[in-house]
Amino acid sequence: MLIDSHCHLDFPELAAEEDAVVARARDAGVGAMLTIGTRLDAFDKVRAVAERHPNIWCSVGVHPHEAKEEGQRTPDRLIALAQHAKVIGIGETGLDYFYEHSPRAEQAESFRAHIAAARRSGLPLIVHTRDADDDTAAILRQEMQAGAFTGLIHCFSSGRGVADAALELGLSISISGIVTFKAAEDLRRIVRDIPLDRLLVETDAPYLAPVPRRGKRNEPAFVAHTAAKVAELKGISIAELERATTDNFFRLFTKADRSVVLPSEAGEVPRRGGGETTWSP
Repeated sequence: MLIDSHCHLDFPELAAEEDAVVARARDAGVGAMLTIGTRLDAFDKVRAVAERHPNIWCSVGVHPHEAKEEGQRTPDRLIALAQHAKVIGIGETGLDYFYEHSPRAEQAESFRAHIAAARRSGLPLIVHTRDADDDTAAILRQEMQAGAFTGLIHCFSSGRGVADAALELGLSISISGIVTFKAAEDLRRIVRDIPLDRLLVETDAPYLAPVPRRGKRNEPAFVAHTAAKVAELKGISIAELERATTDNFFRLFTKADRSVVLPSEAGEVPRRGGGETTWSP
């Protein structure tokens, strides 16, 4: 079984065929999904998706792109919304200096408020960082000194410095379909060195479809291609990669109920046509 640790099932590209997307994920061996909050004014839709499916959870947060309009100055609202049984993480939050849709100072302020919410709620922080390696690492280090919290860097595509900082601070790292892209050799070198017990996999659907689906709309079923590439890089079997990343997910997201997604002790998650090349990178 695989877990898609980061997708956006409320986005229009996926919401129009929600049940079919979930069914295809199950057929591909994806036993659970975490659908991510990016705006508080859209949180009800995110939560509703999770409420409709026993094997889907959600997070609450404000993406750095939205910090100008919805950035949080205190953790209070995030903490209140995180009381819902289906909310298992805080974010996504962080810094994005590539697009800079929001001023850097407002991104940082909201980032720190999310960290405070993660610390106080006990839920893991989901970090987005792009072209902001130094500031992301600095804020994470400063805030960890102020009080411990758990979390992960999602859709990792940063430099080795961010990976080293995350691992030093006890955070996990989630790998997306970018790892399959032809130009991502630097990322592949980093992935080879990340300890197996700190790795998760994700799609970031509907974006960043992995090879051989690149250029198409992404969806949770395609996390299988990313998992295959990560297993290849780590020199392990796909089954071992599945076990490790699933265990890592539930060890990090402790509020998630593993019993609703695990197959019976003697059984396996069904997959479409036993010989299908679902797992080929």
